[in-house]
Amino acid sequence: MMYDAAAYAPPDSRHTGAVPDERLRAALTELPVRRALPGLRAALDERGVAVLAAPPGTGKTTLVPLALAGLLEPDGPAPDGKVIVVEPRRLAARAAARRMAWLLGERVGGRVGVGVRGEHRPGTRVEAVTTGVLLRRLQDEPELADVAAVVLDECHERHLDADTALAFLLDVRAALRPELRLVAASATADTEPWARLLGGDGAPAPVVETEAALHPVEVIWAAPERPPAPPHGMRVDPALLDHVAATVRRALAGRDGDVLCFLPGVGEIARVAGLLSGAGADVLQVHGQAPAAVQDAVLAPGERRRVVLATSVAESSLTVPGVRVVVDCGLAREPRTDHARGLGALTTVRVSRAAAEQRAGRAGREAPGTVYRCWSRAEHERLPARPRPEIELADLTAFALHAACWGDPDAAGLALLDAPPQAAMRAAHRTLRAIGAVDGDGRATERGRVLARVGVHPRLARALVDGAERVGARAAAQVVAMLSEPPPRGAGDDLTALWRTLRRPGPPADAYAARWRDEAARLRSALPNALPHDPPPAEGHDDAVAGTVVALAFPERVARRRPDGGYRMASGTGAALADGSALAAARAEWLAVAVADRPAGAASARIRQAVVIDEDIARSAAAPLLARDEEVAWRDGDVAARRVERLGAIGLTVRPLPEPDPERVRAALLDGLRAEGPGLLTWTPAAVALRERLAFCRRALGDPWPRVDDAALVEHAADWITAAGARRRADLARIDVAAALRALPPWECAARLDELAPERIEVPSGSRIRVDYSGEHPVLAVKLQELFGWDAAPRLAGGRVPLVVHLLSPAGRPAAVTADLASFWRDGYRAVRAELRGRYPRHPWPEDPAAAEPTRHAKARRAR
Repeated sequence: MMYDAAAYAPPDSRHTGAVPDERLRAALTELPVRRALPGLRAALDERGVAVLAAPPGTGKTTLVPLALAGLLEPDGPAPDGKVIVVEPRRLAARAAARRMAWLLGERVGGRVGVGVRGEHRPGTRVEAVTTGVLLRRLQDEPELADVAAVVLDECHERHLDADTALAFLLDVRAALRPELRLVAASATADTEPWARLLGGDGAPAPVVETEAALHPVEVIWAAPERPPAPPHGMRVDPALLDHVAATVRRALAGRDGDVLCFLPGVGEIARVAGLLSGAGADVLQVHGQAPAAVQDAVLAPGERRRVVLATSVAESSLTVPGVRVVVDCGLAREPRTDHARGLGALTTVRVSRAAAEQRAGRAGREAPGTVYRCWSRAEHERLPARPRPEIELADLTAFALHAACWGDPDAAGLALLDAPPQAAMRAAHRTLRAIGAVDGDGRATERGRVLARVGVHPRLARALVDGAERVGARAAAQVVAMLSEPPPRGAGDDLTALWRTLRRPGPPADAYAARWRDEAARLRSALPNALPHDPPPAEGHDDAVAGTVVALAFPERVARRRPDGGYRMASGTGAALADGSALAAARAEWLAVAVADRPAGAASARIRQAVVIDEDIARSAAAPLLARDEEVAWRDGDVAARRVERLGAIGLTVRPLPEPDPERVRAALLDGLRAEGPGLLTWTPAAVALRERLAFCRRALGDPWPRVDDAALVEHAADWITAAGARRRADLARIDVAAALRALPPWECAARLDELAPERIEVPSGSRIRVDYSGEHPVLAVKLQELFGWDAAPRLAGGRVPLVVHLLSPAGRPAAVTADLASFWRDGYRAVRAELRGRYPRHPWPEDPAAAEPTRHAKARRAR
């Protein structure tokens, strides 16, 4: 159903009721979403669910929650409960709460509150929260007793937590709270999938649309003169960043207003900020790690002209006042997960056309604007239409734990636009079983529920809970806080050194240190039964403490040094420290790797952050990976029988196994034969000839004659090994292969072998000549004079196969080949006689060979 918002708007376009502040009246007059509010209320009254399609800048994030909470009409009825507006990012949730409170003339924490990780100021009527906060609340209190409506903002971005939260809320409406109102708010017009999802088994949910508030935006195609190198992993061509900085300067010189520049990550933002030194404008850097003060400054008008360098966080979740120009580098970051190796990384990709339109729209929110796209129009047409949903790309461990705690381990019953990939879910369940979060059937354990409440990735929650018992609550919380908050650029790869810096007494040195302290305090308070006071790590034991926590979080990343200077992780993946690494000088035997990625095309992982540990810590923290096996296998050309202790793929100890299981020895010998072939056996000429005769019979006669190709002989060799009592390579060489081959055919075949495939054939001269069965046809190679008077060679295999005769000269060289002697004597002999009689005059060359006497000797010897 499509609601016409204008049909529900009051006749007078101005807001006629009393308002609490002149700013709110101005907002109601200016923001287009005001016309959609009556239609949205009507849709919710009728169905309880609705999709709101409102482009950026229309007011959906601020006015819609206030309207649903009754705060736009002070004398109107208030809903029976709070309105929760859900944002995908902390920055957006804080900005939404601040903006709504400002419209009411209040501070955050009154009627409008905020709930993000590390900050919770409840509101009495409206609360802006992140999807992670909502998911944790749903697990603890699925009925949401004090909530009347939930607005899920920016659904079009397809964040995994947002998709999960909506699926859970639809379950809550169906089973517990049918009166709970749900609004899926999207900045794009692609609303049909959301309408079907919210409609469930019935008709699609109503869709309420509002017109864009955008002013015209001029598109300038500003591709570099020379095409930059494509992004590779996290690497972006510096030439492109130079061009972006130059384009920003061009925009400052040619256009009015503030400039919003989109870049893929923190590193690129820092580089471009450096290139803009002296540009005559304030340069602000906006990303998830930016200090709150910088975030707040971006959201307020500046006193002088500004350049705001931002990641994708500014695409649709934030309104930056004063922006008239957008410079878009055309890149973004997406997660990629190597499920087989347990390694995750961000990779740089080209933006989609939909994201490019979102970015361009930022220039037209307040007045006509301009977007400079740092690529060509032709390249734009080749961009993907929309970004891939995060559920297809991300590590699903946290999602799988949420689903298990919700009672749907496979997520098969969840209302999701895209089903989770099965391979990713299997990898997630393996991880959750390893940390005790789910049982064998995938159901959440009590421990799993505890881990889910911590509010960090399940691996980190496990490290916090188990680490607190080993190293103390304070230390465990501090180390996990470092793992959950990405460190600033330039922090180095020695995690212990960073920890020591952060623990220095006094005020926090920077925004990261402040966030780290807040997060460490939150994590410590989240510990069940945490001690109120526990001592700091003993002096000189920082590596042991930090390494224990890191190894508990990532046991498969415990790594041991290899002879070549690299490392092998317990997962089996090779790893290497970066050039200039602070850890490289230590030449540590063992590392607990906290952060690693595998660049595209690289042979090994790249260690980003790690802690020096010893073998005892590796064994203790990664104990589930310890295995003690008796190995009997074919290695390096012989049977190796040994007792091996491993930590995953890392060998710890190896000892000889004195009495290996004979069955395993036989299997190892067979593996050797498969790998190296029957050449491991001793092939006498008799054995070779017998194998060739048996192979001929198999080709000519089929069953029940046995196969004697390499693969068949390896299978037969299992019995030969047992009979010979073979235990090693040398024993294989002592097997009597000829005797073993003679035992292969059934008795009725063995009895006729000499008849069907004789080893030798007697020719007219009386010689017994060996038959060669090595080729496709059996061959009898014999001197021509020995066959005088023989008009036909015998046929083999019971008359089925003719014997091919190679007629040799007196010197043993081939003179002719025939399978029809009679025809040769009649037609071919004359030419051979003419060619050879002069060369070999001492040998008989009768004119009629069919009537001549066969001989093995020359004329003179025959005369004597």
